[in-house]
Amino acid sequence: MNSNAATLRAFFARIWNSRDFGAIPEFLAPVYEVRSDPGDAWHGQTLDHAGFLARIRKSMAPVPDLEFTIVETVAQRDRVAVSWTMSGTHQGPLGPSGGPRRFEDVPGLTIYSFTDGKISGHWQVVDRMGLMRQFGLLPSEPPASQGTR
Repeated sequence: MNSNAATLRAFFARIWNSRDFGAIPEFLAPVYEVRSDPGDAWHGQTLDHAGFLARIRKSMAPVPDLEFTIVETVAQRDRVAVSWTMSGTHQGPLGPSGGPRRFEDVPGLTIYSFTDGKISGHWQVVDRMGLMRQFGLLPSEPPASQGTR
């Protein structure tokens, strides 16, 4: 396995899934760029370690049991693409659906960049519509096609 891919797997296990936030400097470069992450409050921002920790804490606040499962990694030079799923329980009110709601296996894809063996940024897409469907905020199935005219 590529050493950057191994680093990324350890990053997911220790930082996101085990909440070992003290290990952030072990995995992240001093400058971390959120290059593209539509729907994320940090989209387009550059973060230091403290800023990255603030991002994680804010992301986890409504979903304290958030967990990621890595599906696949593809590594090339200083980039690692990882497909993953996330699961957890949203603890706050969520639209008209009320209180805590569990979600399972919401997919995403992130391409991480590395500098000197440390993670230095990402480009990411998440199936936010699928998540909203699981929360009951969108119909579970898209409307049927009306055919051609």
